[in-house]
Order: sequence, then structure tokens, then C-alpha cells
Amino acid sequence: MKASCAALAAILLSISMPAVAADYPAPKQGDWVAKDFKFHTGETMPELRMHYTTIGEPSGQPVLVLHGTGQSAAGMLTPAFAGEMFGAGQPLDATKYYIIIPDSLGHGKSSKPSDGMKTAFPKYNYEDMVDAQYRLVTEGLGVKHLRLVIGNSMGGMHTWLWGEKYPQAMDALVPMASQPTEMASRNWMMRRIMLDTIRNDPDYNGGNYTSQPRMMKYAIVAYGIASIGGTLAYQAQAPTAAKADKMVDDRLAAPMTTDTNDFIYQWESSHDYNASEGLKRIEAPLLLINAADDERNPPETGLTDAAMKRVKNGRLYLIPASKETRGHGTTGNAKFYTEQVRQLLQTAPQRTM
Repeated sequence: MKASCAALAAILLSISMPAVAADYPAPKQGDWVAKDFKFHTGETMPELRMHYTTIGEPSGQPVLVLHGTGQSAAGMLTPAFAGEMFGAGQPLDATKYYIIIPDSLGHGKSSKPSDGMKTAFPKYNYEDMVDAQYRLVTEGLGVKHLRLVIGNSMGGMHTWLWGEKYPQAMDALVPMASQPTEMASRNWMMRRIMLDTIRNDPDYNGGNYTSQPRMMKYAIVAYGIASIGGTLAYQAQAPTAAKADKMVDDRLAAPMTTDTNDFIYQWESSHDYNASEGLKRIEAPLLLINAADDERNPPETGLTDAAMKRVKNGRLYLIPASKETRGHGTTGNAKFYTEQVRQLLQTAPQRTM
């Protein structure tokens, strides 16, 4: 998994729970180039590369799976997710479904600042990322209609936008670890502090650094501890100062493997996210899966409940908090919701464009 950095990857790995990997067809990777891709800023790239992974055969029912910030398609191929979803008899059995997992714009092996443009790379947002995914699916892979769009965290926010921008393109939607309301409150404040800390490090040098800024790992680890992991789980894992120190030390010791400009672009792309105005455009049945202890999308604000009332055929499945859940990271483990996804696919009507 190529995460935003190894330190953040360590956080994600530490919150994952063991799962037995299921047998499913071997993933296949590919690249497609979108010609003359236009960004929301008005800038155009003559060639935008989109890397992707597929599982199963094109004759199966197409399913689009969308990863989180800083990840790539590999982030959705973990035993805890793919091992619970893609195997024989599982909700997205890859012998029946054609699973498409793009590396989102700016991530993985898709076009990104570190390819050479650095900070001259066009500033992209979630709308641009979804448009690039749509072009990959429809133009690159020739898929005109999807059985399901499912995404986690950033991919969950992308799923909301898919339902609004392309309401007839799918039979069902499953956004996870997300809400359709404006990026704000603690979620954005913590992101802003993380990004400002990196930019204000003299090593950053306006994006023209010769080595990764030293403060980057501290900013990332602080954000990760504050916004993912689960209160009950952290108390169980670090009940003493010594164990808490060891957890911090281990995360700070993990080497950074990502490019800083890539990282900044990835997280800053969420700044203007706000899917709340387009909720009435969603046509497909929608199942929102969130965790009760999600630090970034706390249910107690009432924002999600209010938003769901505006979704014509939507419902919320809220995973109860426990020592087994991991806050915002809970939805990385599909064992909590496999039956809910299975039921949605059994009841969602087949539609065509």
C-alpha cells in the first residue's frame, strides 16, 4: 500500500484487524491516458495518466471501488477489505463482478506533482478527481453503467459526488467514513495545521526541497493520532504513558516514502469539498456506512442525520463503537458491514443508462 507516508501507513496498519484473505482472481493493472483533461481551475493537461487495478472479467457486473487519501488501489486490497468482499460467495464476488479500483488523480501511479512538475502541477480538487475516474471508466474501460460505486474516507466523499454528478451512471452507492457536508470544523482545522506545519518548515523551500522536510513526519503523526484510531482502542493499546510513548516513537521512526508535494496536494484537494447542495440529484439507492466513533465525521453533530433526510432513497448504517472499532479507520474492515452491502445489492434495482 502506497500511503501518504510510511508513518501514516503504520497508523492505518495498526488499526487494522486480522482477517483471513479470501481467494479471488489475481488483480490486473493498467494505465489509460485522458487527453486534454480540464481542471476546475481552467487549466488543461494534454495527457493525464490514470493507473488502475481490475479484478474479475469485463463480462461481470462493473463495480467501482474508491480509496482514501494518500492511498492507491492497493489500499483496498487488504485482507480486511478485499478478503471480506471479493472472494467466492462474498458480497462483491469477483467471479460475478468486474471490480475497478483507480489510483485517483494525484495518487499512486496516476499523474501527480512528483512526476516532474512539482508545484506547477495544476491544483486539483475532488470534482476533478471524480471527473478523471469517470473518464477512465467510460472512455478508458468502455463501461457505461456501474452496478455499484463504493468508496472509503476520501473515496466515500467521491462516492457522494458520483451520485450527484452522474446520477444515472450506477445502480447503487455506498459512501463510507464520510458525510456530504462541507469540509469544516476539526476535520479541516487539523488538515490545515498539518499542511501549514509542513509548508513552514524551512526544508520545504516552497516545494523545491532537496530532501523531505523534517517536520513532515511530526505533522502527519499528530494528525493521524488525533483523527483516526478510536478512543476505546487507543485506551486499550496505550493505557500507560510508557506504552503511549512507544506508540508515538514507533510511528515517528517509520521512514517516509512519499513525495511532500504529492502529500500536500492530496490533502489540500479536500478544502472545497461540499456535496450538500446536490443531494436531491442522487437517484440510486444509497447506503451510508459510518462508525459511531469516527473522529472526522462525528455523528453527534447531527449533520449526517439532517443530510440523509434529503436523500430520496438513502439510509445510514452506523457501526457501534467498541474496543474492536478504530474510529475513522473502522470502515477499513469490511467484516462490520458485509451483510448490509449484500442486502443492498440484493434489493437495488438494475438500471440502464
